[in-house]
Amino acid sequence: MTPRSAAEDEVRLERLTPASPHVLSLARWEFQQWSYLDPERRLDEALFAFREQCGPGGVPSVFVALCGDLPVGMASLIADDMHDRPDLTPWLASVYMLPAWRGRGIASRLVQRVEEEARAHGIEHFHLFTSDRQSLYRRLGWDEQERCVYRGEAVTLMSRRLPPAADGPEPA
Repeated sequence: MTPRSAAEDEVRLERLTPASPHVLSLARWEFQQWSYLDPERRLDEALFAFREQCGPGGVPSVFVALCGDLPVGMASLIADDMHDRPDLTPWLASVYMLPAWRGRGIASRLVQRVEEEARAHGIEHFHLFTSDRQSLYRRLGWDEQERCVYRGEAVTLMSRRLPPAADGPEPA
């Protein structure tokens, strides 16, 4: 294992609130990364929807990885991410790391934080879809369910079963 730098040790994960100064930056990341899946959607609509995902706990929630005051990554727990699969809910979504921060284990920490949030709110089974990060999610315990085409892109639908939460305080 590669030793972590001091900057990586200082990366902290926080719940994003609608009033956070980072909401616009993260909404832009999400829009830039995935707007091709909904080309009719405008940035102002995406910002409104993203702010709505910044809930106080459970579904929906957004988590940000911060190094000092610099956001370097994010991940969300939302009710609906694959609009043609309303039978599946909730979803791990919008897992994104700035390119310079990839490969340092921070995305894994974000995924695990979303899993903790789900578990703390009684969620035992949830989903994600990805076009290119299947190996990351397999390493983290996610199982491939099917391969399909979603809005013109070949994706892998994955799911994860979590053990029930132990009694104790909810994660911050």
